[in-house]
Amino acid sequence: MSRRDDKDEREWLAQQFEAQRIHLRSVAYRLLGSPSEADDAVQESWLRLSRSDARGIENLGGWLTTVVARVSLDMLRSRATRREESLSADGADDGHLSDPILSREGGSNPEDEALLADSVGLALLVVLETLTPAERLAFVMHDVFSVPFDEIAGIVGRSPTAARQLASRARRRVQGAAMIPDADFTQQRVVVDAFLAASRGGDFGALLALLDPDVVLRVDGAAGDMGASGGIRGAEAVARQFAGRAQVARMALLDGAVGAVWAPGGEPRVVFSFTLARGKIVAIDLIADPERLRQLDPAILDG
Repeated sequence: MSRRDDKDEREWLAQQFEAQRIHLRSVAYRLLGSPSEADDAVQESWLRLSRSDARGIENLGGWLTTVVARVSLDMLRSRATRREESLSADGADDGHLSDPILSREGGSNPEDEALLADSVGLALLVVLETLTPAERLAFVMHDVFSVPFDEIAGIVGRSPTAARQLASRARRRVQGAAMIPDADFTQQRVVVDAFLAASRGGDFGALLALLDPDVVLRVDGAAGDMGASGGIRGAEAVARQFAGRAQVARMALLDGAVGAVWAPGGEPRVVFSFTLARGKIVAIDLIADPERLRQLDPAILDG
């Protein structure tokens, strides 16, 4: 093959990859729950494609989907290993925070908007964090992207029957979560309002009543730099973090659900994202990264 032909083939391959990018990023985001990690997985899939003989690939889209799924699975397993090491070292969760994609009118580029339209919500991502890497992959690839269990089996290194069982276990856990974002908006508002009132008033008992026994508090890096504590699990430990605080936090509409925002001078500094199940708060995520906050225009809910 001449240099000209080789250049033409690489340009064609790059064009074909770009045509698949939004889909691949959607797959990776659903698996990983983080836009930045999803971008890393997509980039790795391109590197693997560029090192392969594309002429022997009959279904390029299917091949790339499998590759990005395998890369994402490796990243999930690495994340789980780090978490286990953290727990064995100091007994604390590493507080990994799934990154929600926050909507803003006239905001991000078309690729991000397409991903937003096809994304899972933060509430589901929190549930997915409780699954094993193999369960998460089997559930997402089959139930969301309709990938056959024969193909999933090859990715997770199990039999098709075992892959089906992985997806089934994950499905039961997801269905059992009964996430409030799909339920009554008024109920969300009542719970969040009561939480903020109990926090401001230092009412420890009221906070405990609102929190699930296994509630988890997570923070992103910027919130951690501001002194917020993350990786905290359990109702009493989380209640202690909020008792007597949130004095100026206000209820706000966040990504279609009720949350809260701390916005001194009208500038959002920290967003409080709540995940609820069965009328209890099961997770609180503090988001303070400026880049992520720039994507958000929270609507204050007065009264």
